[in-house]
This record gives sequence, structure tokens and C-alpha cells, in this order.
Amino acid sequence: MSLQQEVMVALKNAMKAKDQIALTALRAVKSAILLAKTESGAGDELTEEQELKLLQKQVKQRKDSATVYIEQGREDLAAPELAEAEIISQFLPEALSEDEIEKVVVATIDQIGADGMKDMGKVMGMVSKELAGQADGKTISTIVKAKLSS
Repeated sequence: MSLQQEVMVALKNAMKAKDQIALTALRAVKSAILLAKTESGAGDELTEEQELKLLQKQVKQRKDSATVYIEQGREDLAAPELAEAEIISQFLPEALSEDEIEKVVVATIDQIGADGMKDMGKVMGMVSKELAGQADGKTISTIVKAKLSS
């Protein structure tokens, strides 16, 4: 089942349950999928990688908004954003732990023979591609920096 079909099923269930937060989140995902499909150069269907990036972007937007709201003392606005992020995250593959990410980073560094911060871009590119949807870029970046600078 494609991501769009999964979202539509979840959207129908949210409508039946009258879950407004889920409806808002799922409608945003549906909208993002339709926008991505209509962009110039896009085919009829999105690849799995494009779907993962789209979902990650949606989750990141909500978490960033929630962070801003919390900094401004508006927990009432942050709570729905975090709830929406959680709903969208259900469509992402299970996230890896930092230890698992670290193993992939170390293996990649050994594989390409990276020695120092000058190779950070190469390592980041390979690890990000390998762990698409399973880890966020910020965590990967932190681990790569720590490994290359030691």
C-alpha cells in the first residue's frame, strides 16, 4: 500500500473518530503528497525515498514550531504541534538508537577512509542516504562530528 493510500485510510478513521488533531496532521501530509506529485519533473508516483523525506520534513516543521512556542511560553500551542508530529511519525520507519547510528557512521568512516573534518560531507552524504527515514540529520551530524574530530 502506498503512503497516499495509508494516509487516506488513516484520514477516514480520524474522521470517524472525530479526532481533529489527527485530521489536521493527515490533511497536511495529503496536501504535501499532492504538491510533490504536481511539481515539475515528478512522475505519477513518489519513490519511497521521496515519501520519507516528505514525512520527515512534516515532522521537523511541527517539532520546530513546538520548540518556538515553548520558548515563548505558549505550551497551549506547542501541545497540538507535538501531537501532530507524533501522528505523522507513525508513517515513518522506526528510528534507530544513537548506538546503532554510531555503528553505521564508524563503518562508513572506515569504508571511505575518512580522516578529519574535511571528509564530513562525504560521510554525511553516505550515512544520510543509508539511514533515510531512520535517523534525523541533526543526530547523524553530531555523531559524525564527534567521530571525525577524535
